[in-house]
Amino acid sequence: MKNVTIPGCTSPRLLSVIKLSRKITGVFLLCLAAHSALAKDYLITNFGAKPGVTFINTEAINKAIDKCFRDGGGRVIIPTGTFKSGTIIMKDNVELHLEIAATLLASAESKDFPRQPQPVFRSQKDPGGWHALIYAEGAKNIAITGSGTIDGNGAQQKPDPNLLGGDRDGRPRNILFISCKYIRVQGIKLLNSGLWNQHYLNCEDVIVDRIEVYNHSNRNNDAIDIDGCRRFILSNSILDTDDDGITLKSTGAALTGDVVITNCVVSSFCNAIKAGTESTGGFKNISISNCVIKPSRNMRTPIYGLKGGITGISLEIVDGGLMEGITISNVSIEGTACPIYIRLGNRARKHIAEAPEPPMGQMRNIAISNVTACNTGNYSSSITAVPGYYVENVSLSNIQLYNDGEAEKEGFIAKAEDVKEDEKGYPQPTVWKNLPSSGFFIRHAKNVQINGLMLGFKKTDPRVPVIAVDVDGLQIKNIAKINNSGADVFFFGKEVKNLDIDAPVGWEKRITNTGGK
Repeated sequence: MKNVTIPGCTSPRLLSVIKLSRKITGVFLLCLAAHSALAKDYLITNFGAKPGVTFINTEAINKAIDKCFRDGGGRVIIPTGTFKSGTIIMKDNVELHLEIAATLLASAESKDFPRQPQPVFRSQKDPGGWHALIYAEGAKNIAITGSGTIDGNGAQQKPDPNLLGGDRDGRPRNILFISCKYIRVQGIKLLNSGLWNQHYLNCEDVIVDRIEVYNHSNRNNDAIDIDGCRRFILSNSILDTDDDGITLKSTGAALTGDVVITNCVVSSFCNAIKAGTESTGGFKNISISNCVIKPSRNMRTPIYGLKGGITGISLEIVDGGLMEGITISNVSIEGTACPIYIRLGNRARKHIAEAPEPPMGQMRNIAISNVTACNTGNYSSSITAVPGYYVENVSLSNIQLYNDGEAEKEGFIAKAEDVKEDEKGYPQPTVWKNLPSSGFFIRHAKNVQINGLMLGFKKTDPRVPVIAVDVDGLQIKNIAKINNSGADVFFFGKEVKNLDIDAPVGWEKRITNTGGK
């Protein structure tokens, strides 16, 4: 088989995304600097705010924001101390600045977080109007900065029994910005949200930099959700969360595209870096690099997920939409059950009731390189679709996977045909758990290239390292010695066409392919 090439070569695409991110950053920061030179400061205590855990400062803080907005913009200052509040509404040209040792503490009373009017942009998570501690719709040139803390008081946030339930039950997010432009969130610490910690929905030109998230207080405690946003940069941040960590979604008709995620440390009991599950508007031109995925510092039992995390990297299309132009590089993973999970399914969930059922989605042009996964569980990595549809053009290079091994003591799926298709199911490797392969399970795919693969196991693993079913175009090159494998064969394939494998030393004759051409 000839070398597999990827249409729309990844390297130029990545360079264009990086250049775009630099241009956005430079222009945005110049505008902010020019604006800041003329802006005024508005101290919330001058508008009636009082520190402490009893006084509710919602009215005072919103008065300061209104005054700042009417005067043309500036900084609204939260000084040192704890200031309790309900919903704060951000407006154009306002920067909410938290000084050192300042804490914005969410009220525990549901009445302090009234439902906001339903926005123009509709999405699957919309309960008919949203609830948040810090909220904006359609605002421009807004920022949250400083060295202080936003504490969502999440353990005290209760669902509204009159709403839809699940993750649409009215618990407030810490930050929710909808259809906003030119956003900067920088330097702050974000704790204990009632639901998702930060949700950026249908926003454009966003920079989130040098933040810290610790979010272990309630159900659905994602660290950050980048949802239907364009031109978004997340960098230099530390995130530790009960539910998903860095999460790209497309819960409405808007594309999530031109996104750069870099230099982050992520911990999650669920999925550390994830695109999905909602995928209506699709994902395009996503660059993720230089990230560390490690176990959570939280010692409590997870609300969802597993103590070490379910997945390191998850890419998913299940509700229609197109995913293409994804590059992931230089990622270190420790402790998750499954290092890499790529899934094309067909749950076909509508983003709103009146929308047509979404057609089958597409995934193509994905490049993952320089990934090291150590001390991981035995769920194993996978690239899968459903019968009649294919994940296409996936390149994996310089991948090192070191699993626990000894899978027979935990129970594992014995044969490839026993791995259920689960076309409509929730996309997560927990549906299969320990696959029949110890390294990669590949099914319903076209043009998959693996160049540079190391596998190792703490204890002897009896499973076949690589299994492929219904694959057209599979190339596996430069495989290092596999440590502690108890398998009889290196590769088992069924209905695999255009197969090209350089087996590791000592495994040359241990390649089985049935029904292929």
